[in-house]
Amino acid sequence: MAIEVFNRYENKYLMDTKAFYAIYNRLMEYMELDAYNKDDKFYSISNLYYDTENHTLVRNSLAKPKYREKLRIRAYGVPAANAKVYLELKKKVFGLVNKRRTALKLHEAYEFVRCGQPPAFREGMNRQVVGEIEYFLSRYELRPMAYLAYDRIAMFCKGNRDLRITFDTNIRSRRHDLKLELGDYGDQLMERGQWLMEVKAEKTIPVWLSKLLSELRMYRTSFSKYGNEYKKSIRNAKPERESIVL
Repeated sequence: MAIEVFNRYENKYLMDTKAFYAIYNRLMEYMELDAYNKDDKFYSISNLYYDTENHTLVRNSLAKPKYREKLRIRAYGVPAANAKVYLELKKKVFGLVNKRRTALKLHEAYEFVRCGQPPAFREGMNRQVVGEIEYFLSRYELRPMAYLAYDRIAMFCKGNRDLRITFDTNIRSRRHDLKLELGDYGDQLMERGQWLMEVKAEKTIPVWLSKLLSELRMYRTSFSKYGNEYKKSIRNAKPERESIVL
């Protein structure tokens, strides 16, 4: 059964292709690829982020308070209408990321967020997470706001699956055709050849990884895919649109 509740620290690093290969080859001494990355193939992840009309959730997240939260539907690849997806509630409290998700069919996830009422419970759904999402939906009037997809390589530490490292590239987004089944196309969010590495651990990272990051001069950065998409498509574009109106 897929893990449905995560509590972990997540550190992010931006790099170019040369730096990616430098650390990737070193990491393979200690780690093994995710089952979906066999034969060095990427797998794609697509997300539909929900927010209020005034972008309350993403604006609050960008202000970097001690507590922030967001809701999304996540699929692997481009899902069919009745495919299994995950409805995810993601929170960050004092730097600790808490992600809670439940498996639903795509049309069920759409309807749950639209009306605030969960589908009839059945085996495979997480009853507690469904209840938490239902309460979250009662606090906000949400609408589909942004689509984000990317290609991923993921790996786990050998003998310690609490440490997970992912590399995302070809991050693309759109604010139209806001349905996951309509394809994974979109505008590029980062420069060509850039990678986002995320180090995810329940506790502190091992000494060998700390030394490797230091040796390769890789330093943590703050990077939210949805937050950067909002800044690129809404916040930074706003003055330009207003000047045209004037």
